[in-house]
Amino acid sequence: MTTTMAGKVVVVTGAFGVLGAAVARKFAALGARLALVDVAPQPAVELAADFGGGHLLLGGVDVADIEATRKCMAAISMRFGGIDVLVNVAGGFLWERFQDGEIETWDQLYAMNLRTVVVSCKAALPALIERGASRIVNVGAGAAAHAGLGMGAYAASKAGVHKLTEALAEEFKDLGLTVNAILPGTIDTPRNRLEMPDADFTRWVTPAAIAEVIAFLASPAAAAITGAAIPVFGRG
Repeated sequence: MTTTMAGKVVVVTGAFGVLGAAVARKFAALGARLALVDVAPQPAVELAADFGGGHLLLGGVDVADIEATRKCMAAISMRFGGIDVLVNVAGGFLWERFQDGEIETWDQLYAMNLRTVVVSCKAALPALIERGASRIVNVGAGAAAHAGLGMGAYAASKAGVHKLTEALAEEFKDLGLTVNAILPGTIDTPRNRLEMPDADFTRWVTPAAIAEVIAFLASPAAAAITGAAIPVFGRG
């Protein structure tokens, strides 16, 4: 029941990946104008073809770098006249036991999963506040609630996303800016199928289903929701 997003300017980080592309396609179907941002230099051919005219594709942007991200958000705001929605999909995963793992893994996952959200929010904030009735939707992880074996660094970084979401929601609730997070379970992606070939893929949540929830949180219908962390597990 997501209402139209016609004319809204939506920024998606990590947009060239499987989940980011699904989110982009959902917002495009709702009529939004999109800025797709990714550290990868170029999107897949299919994604580039789908988002040619009317949208903006910005590759080679490290959203853990504040200056690069500020320039990126300024370019988006100049192109479209503002920013209504920021969806922070950018992130990564590494499985590693603590006993024989590396301290650098913790730094790496912090940078990929938490710093990217902090930096993107900071860089987009002036445009979001100026717009009013704006939205931030962060992608956390269901695993942050209970870290399994080898998931310490990943879960810690994603738990940080959850707490950042709560803090920003409190800070900006009187300015018309809502801040929410989704907590996906195992996502049905080609990589996850390859790495877990014996799993029941039908129980995993699809990127398209996650995109539906994100689009709802970004819509006018969700204006009364802020500071939420919503599990999106499918049947997992």
